[in-house]
Amino acid sequence: MNSTNKNNNATTESKIRIGINPLTWTNDDLPSLGADTPLEVCLSEARQAGYSGVELGNKFPRDASVLGPILKQHDLSLVSGWYSARLLERSVEDEIAAMQDHLNLLKALGSNVMVFAEVSGCVHGDQSMPLSQRPRMTQSQWEEYTKRMTAVADYMASEGVKMAYHHHMGTVIETAEEVDKLMQMTGDNVGLLLDTGHITFAGGDALAMAKKHAKRIVHVHCKDIRPAVLQDNLNRDSAFLNAVLDGVYTVPGDGSIDYFPIFEVLKAADYHGWIVVEAEQDPAIAHPLTYATKGYEYLSANLEKAGFHF
Repeated sequence: MNSTNKNNNATTESKIRIGINPLTWTNDDLPSLGADTPLEVCLSEARQAGYSGVELGNKFPRDASVLGPILKQHDLSLVSGWYSARLLERSVEDEIAAMQDHLNLLKALGSNVMVFAEVSGCVHGDQSMPLSQRPRMTQSQWEEYTKRMTAVADYMASEGVKMAYHHHMGTVIETAEEVDKLMQMTGDNVGLLLDTGHITFAGGDALAMAKKHAKRIVHVHCKDIRPAVLQDNLNRDSAFLNAVLDGVYTVPGDGSIDYFPIFEVLKAADYHGWIVVEAEQDPAIAHPLTYATKGYEYLSANLEKAGFHF
């Protein structure tokens, strides 16, 4: 189901919108991947594949007066954009000050959700650092951190933007148990970004997480897993980006994750945000338009089967 001309305002019959992250074409964590691919190609091929919105990437201008017309030219909405938080190191006031440019860009272009990830001590961008060396919090750090996060999320809610916390490989909140603890220790304005690929990589179960935290999920990233590649990289305690280069991730429908039951859970919980393909691969190996199209067709079919309109 193509969503042409449905990208500006979701209607009562269009509660779900399907977007994509530009990582399919050009990688922010490893800029050499897709370095020569212009933004124009990312946007035109995203629309050609059927998507109605895109998340921010490092090739996007960060001035709303510049980016807005570019997105409009391609009939695309701004879905959201990654924000690198350092609440383990910064006060609430300093974090709020640091996010202002990003927050204002999202607001100006009609996005109401921010991808929020804690990067203090993170290792996911370092190809020499095994994932086993990721940071972990003490109980006292958890207590202080979750208080700060709740305060920041409350501020963001007052600005009309939801916090979508992104559990991520190589960071302090990676596993299902850590996500559970985060949800238990924070207020309701701390929303959850369900990332199917990251939680599977971390040894968790995306369907179980969707069931447990359905009412807190405000954003969804869909990436699939190639199990043999995952097991090989876990056995070797690889760096995250080396696993990506090996092809651990792919688009939905091309790996081991069954998305239909996950979408059934989201539908029952009245989820009405974005569903985003975020499947980082080497674009020289995984042809971006081919994989973007494959991901869109799989997601749209399963969302429709689950009873969503878009």
